[in-house]
Amino acid sequence: MYETRKRILVVEDERAIQQVLCFFLEHSGFEVCGAWGGQDAIRIIPEFLPDLIVLDLMMRPVSGWDVLEWLHAQSFSPTIPVLVLSALVNLKHQMNGFEQGAIEYITKPTQPSKIVERVRVLLAMSTEQRLMLQHKRLDEQRKTLERLHAAQSDEFVY
Repeated sequence: MYETRKRILVVEDERAIQQVLCFFLEHSGFEVCGAWGGQDAIRIIPEFLPDLIVLDLMMRPVSGWDVLEWLHAQSFSPTIPVLVLSALVNLKHQMNGFEQGAIEYITKPTQPSKIVERVRVLLAMSTEQRLMLQHKRLDEQRKTLERLHAAQSDEFVY
């Protein structure tokens, strides 16, 4: 029985990063398509119908945030899991990513092999398991932000 390869859309406007990610994913057995930004992704998604999207957030003129919003409005979310790969390391950005529908959030720079491993794990999960993971990550971010806020408040008590 022939099994179809899982389709991965890599949305990244930095050519070198996109080429490396596509190379690693293709050599790991995935069918891969690259999009050079949010506008390109929105055009490609309905045609390519990816099983998972690796999404950068900081792109112009259409950002990864815009793509997440568009996915939600088109009812592609949560059926197409999104792994955010971003240079935005602020916990509030990460929390916002999960709130906007990302299942995983990995900060740049990172090893391409880590992305491949996370893609495999996410694709092996059911939709329900991915939603549970998303909620778990969101709760973790909230708790971390609450602890940081509480620590900062305590510093100013005399």
